[in-house]
Amino acid sequence: MDVLFNKKILVVDDEVELLEIIEHALKLEGFTNVKTTNTGVKALEEFHSWQPDMVILDVMLPDVQGHNLCKTIRETSQIPIIFVSAKTEEVDRIVGFAIGADDYVTKPFSPKELAYRVKAHLKRSESTSDPQDIETIYFGPFRMIPLKGELFKEDEELVLQPKAYKLLEYFARHPNLILSKEHLCGAVWGEDYIGFDNTIMVHIRRIREQIEVDPSNPEYLITVKGLGYKLVVKDK
Repeated sequence: MDVLFNKKILVVDDEVELLEIIEHALKLEGFTNVKTTNTGVKALEEFHSWQPDMVILDVMLPDVQGHNLCKTIRETSQIPIIFVSAKTEEVDRIVGFAIGADDYVTKPFSPKELAYRVKAHLKRSESTSDPQDIETIYFGPFRMIPLKGELFKEDEELVLQPKAYKLLEYFARHPNLILSKEHLCGAVWGEDYIGFDNTIMVHIRRIREQIEVDPSNPEYLITVKGLGYKLVVKDK
């Protein structure tokens, strides 16, 4: 069996019926290692004891807010986190991405589509056991090791939330090119641009806060007015 389908997936939602639907959809797609829980406290216990490879997390839980649980997970882990929520406003998605979610799915949703999103995120997060196969991307004074989720400026390690890391990785693979918001949205989020303007700006700001000496006057990740953004790399 493909090792991908043995990945451990923790599903957290206070609707027991929805938990059963999601678990069934995941198992239909071949995932064999799924656990469910309906409270934040139990979810945190499972996270520490079971160490899942992915969490599907409801924003509104009866005891612990999903946002707070996500922040706690992000203190020690960069596993993929998918929020599911009845909140559909743009600001809700922005908050979810800003605190570290990799994806945000609004209710009602297609369980089959959710299962495919799970598959896509797990594929991206897979790492290799052979250190010689681990890719390192160099740009200016920075280096990224995508399979490990690591970013360094010379010898100093910098920390980015997962989606901001993916965004910077895309810039690093396309240095000195002007990339529009529409292009970035499709390439990094896999979504249409409509409604994502603020989301992209939030992640650009978070990247600048890490890599720039003065985030308000960026040297590396610059804005090209009316066109988009460009990662300036003088010495490739």
